[in-house]
Amino acid sequence: MKAIALSEQEYNIYYKRYIDLVASVDLLDALHQTKSEFESLMLRIPEDKVYVAYAVNKWTIAEVLVHIIDTERVFQYRALCFSRFDGTPLPGYEQDDYVNNSRAEARSKNELLDEFIAVRASTIKLFETFNETQLRFIGNANNSPLSAAAAGFIICGHQIHHAQIITEKYSIG
Repeated sequence: MKAIALSEQEYNIYYKRYIDLVASVDLLDALHQTKSEFESLMLRIPEDKVYVAYAVNKWTIAEVLVHIIDTERVFQYRALCFSRFDGTPLPGYEQDDYVNNSRAEARSKNELLDEFIAVRASTIKLFETFNETQLRFIGNANNSPLSAAAAGFIICGHQIHHAQIITEKYSIG
């Protein structure tokens, strides 16, 4: 897959902050690279830090990891639908409800990391099947335009965003 330049008609402007983190590279390379970088980051975090929030009313690292996984699944599904030229409007999702019902605290760091790796492998396999026309089809998700390509870059940028927060707030080097 070659590098893809997205137009702002392919996504809601809210997602620009994520897309700008990765949009100048090949999408499959970005999916692989961000997987490796995030896996490396998670392996450096001590198990006891995974269940601690850096401030009141903030998610723990375990909850952030589940949020990344859930968000990837949602955007992967959106990309699948739009790559198949399905114009059915797709709903949004309430991230706080998903996190609150995730049982993240009952799972080990390794279980969560294994799930992330499995979900990303599935995402990569899916995106490997898309051609340019499939990547560019614009559907409607959460009352906003979204192409499959934009969904892929959002997956990567969203993960980078949260990795930066984890690194900064928990002083993970």
